[in-house]
Amino acid sequence: MRTDVSHFNCEISGGIATVALDRPDRKNPLTFDSYAELRDWFRDLHYDDTVKAVVFASNGGNFCSGGDVHDIIGPLTKMSMKELLAFTRMTGDLVKAMVNCGKPIIAAIDGVCVGAGAIIAMASDLRIATPEVKTAFLFTRVGLAGCDMGACAILPRIIGQGRAAELLYTGRSMSAEEGAAWGFHNKLVAAEDLLAEAGRMAERIAAGPGFGHMMTKTMLAQEWSMSIEQAIEAEAQAQAICMQTADFERAYHAFVNKDKPAFEGD
Repeated sequence: MRTDVSHFNCEISGGIATVALDRPDRKNPLTFDSYAELRDWFRDLHYDDTVKAVVFASNGGNFCSGGDVHDIIGPLTKMSMKELLAFTRMTGDLVKAMVNCGKPIIAAIDGVCVGAGAIIAMASDLRIATPEVKTAFLFTRVGLAGCDMGACAILPRIIGQGRAAELLYTGRSMSAEEGAAWGFHNKLVAAEDLLAEAGRMAERIAAGPGFGHMMTKTMLAQEWSMSIEQAIEAEAQAQAICMQTADFERAYHAFVNKDKPAFEGD
């Protein structure tokens, strides 16, 4: 997997990729280039079996301040409709790439997490945050709709329709305590423990059956649009496929021998 990226930080160790935006002086805003490079990186991740889990980390005490006012917002006001649609489709493609990358993503969120930054956190599988986190889907506050990058589809499924509607209509900040109570954050930890806690969770996931995790993530995404009967059938097929993996056989032999299975992802 590529670590020679230009517009964000990326480190890979022990099957865990840690990525973070790298403009801490501006609270890590996104640019046209960082959007595109993140999209391409997550697309490529789908085909890399060496990475088992991803930590999307904060940097300098903040997660992401959304689209850069000078590098993105200003130029957007001068674009044609065709150019604007190309941009909004590109940002949506980042979420699609995250959802379809086949690897669990843990967002380690500190400080500012707003706009597209809140979307990146939302599109992650798990979210660990500090008590100082302020998360805002502030699109209406800049004259846009709250339906950005899949927010109207994904956010209600995490925190409920009414709560999502409030945040998307008003653009107000969701406190860390609200996020934890509503199920947006899986856990709150002190800022000094954030990256270590996310790393421990990533290590636990990376030690599990990689193919099984990929199938779980796939089903979590695909079953949104299925009936219960369709979902049960799809899961029957997915589980039957997983029963053909070597990891399933390893788990069986480990159980028989009263040992802990060492999964290899095949």
